[in-house]
Amino acid sequence: MSELEKPNGDRRRQQQRPLWKKPAAVAAALLVVVALAVGLGVGLGVSLARHNGEANNDNKSSNSNNNTRHPTSMVRSSMWLPEVNTTWQIVLNNPLDISGDISPDVDAYDLDLYENPVATFDELHNRGKHVICYFSGGTYEDWRGDKDQFHPNDLGLPLPDWPGERWLRLSSPNVRKIMKERVRHAASKGCDAIDPDNMDGYNNTNGLGLKQSDSVSFIQFLRVEADRYNMSLGLKNAGEIVQDVLNITDFCVNESCSLKPECPLFAPYIQQGKPVFRIEYPANVPNINPAEAKKMCESPGSQGFSTLLKPLQLVGWVQYCDGQIFNTTVIPLTQEERLQRNRDG
Repeated sequence: MSELEKPNGDRRRQQQRPLWKKPAAVAAALLVVVALAVGLGVGLGVSLARHNGEANNDNKSSNSNNNTRHPTSMVRSSMWLPEVNTTWQIVLNNPLDISGDISPDVDAYDLDLYENPVATFDELHNRGKHVICYFSGGTYEDWRGDKDQFHPNDLGLPLPDWPGERWLRLSSPNVRKIMKERVRHAASKGCDAIDPDNMDGYNNTNGLGLKQSDSVSFIQFLRVEADRYNMSLGLKNAGEIVQDVLNITDFCVNESCSLKPECPLFAPYIQQGKPVFRIEYPANVPNINPAEAKKMCESPGSQGFSTLLKPLQLVGWVQYCDGQIFNTTVIPLTQEERLQRNRDG
C-alpha cells in the first residue's frame, strides 16, 4: 500500500455458473433458454481453457464473444499470463515520467489506474512493457472520482493508518457495479492486468462482518469482469484464501510476507508457474542494511518470488535482491493536481 496513494483441480467457472430456472412451457421460450445456455457454456468453456494453459489456442474464440459486447479497442487479442521470474517495478506515488528513459528495464510496471494517463500506458507498451493497473477493490477512497457513487450502507469502518479510506461491503450490488466500471475503465486505458488492493478486509476490524468467503466471492466476480476484456487478475495479499482463488488468479502481489512470516502461503503460485510479485519494506531506505536485505530476499518459502525492496510510500526508488538500485522518474503532483487526475480518470 502506498502511504500517499492512500491518504492509502480447477473449480473456477463451476462456482460461477448460474442456476437456470425451469424452462417455460411455451416452445419459443424454451428455444431461447436453450440458445442462451449453449452460448454461455461455450463462453465459460473458453475461459476455463484459457486459464488451464490453453490461452494461445482459444483466444480467437474468446475474443469473438467479447467483441460483441465491448469496443474492439478494449478487448485484447490475447491475455497476458505472466510467468515466474517476471521482472517488475511498482510506483503508486505520482505518475510516471515518460519524457525520457524509463528505468528499470523490466517486464511489467504496476501503476495507479487513475493518476497515469493513457499516453503513459501506450508508451510502456511501445517499449515492450506490460501494464498492471492498481486500484483499491476493497476500500472506499475519498479522493477517487467515483466516490459519490457509494451508498452509506456500502461503507464500513475507517482504516486507521490510511486517512480517507473505509472498508467496503464486498457483497453489495452497488459496490460491484462500481468495481465493474473500474475494470471496464482499466480495459479502456489499455491495462494488461489489474491489481485490486485490500482483499483482506476479513483480517481487519472492518465493521461489516467480512469473512474470507466474501473476499473469495468478490475475486470470482472480478475474474468474470477481467475475462470480458482478456485482462489478467492478481490477488493482493490475503494469504489465507490462496487455495480458494489460486486457479482463478494469474499472479499475486504480496507485501511484507517475510515479516509476518507467511511467504510459504504464496508459494503455490510458483508451483503453478505463476509469479509472486513481492514487496518488502526494509528500514533506512535508501541505506538498507545489507544483512537485512539478504534476510528479506532469502525468506523461507519465497524461492522464485519477484522481490522488490521499496520505501512504504512506493515512490520510484527500488532495490532488487541482486543489489541493483534504480530510481524511476515520476512527475510530482500537487494535491489539487492529484484530485483532478482522479476526477478525470
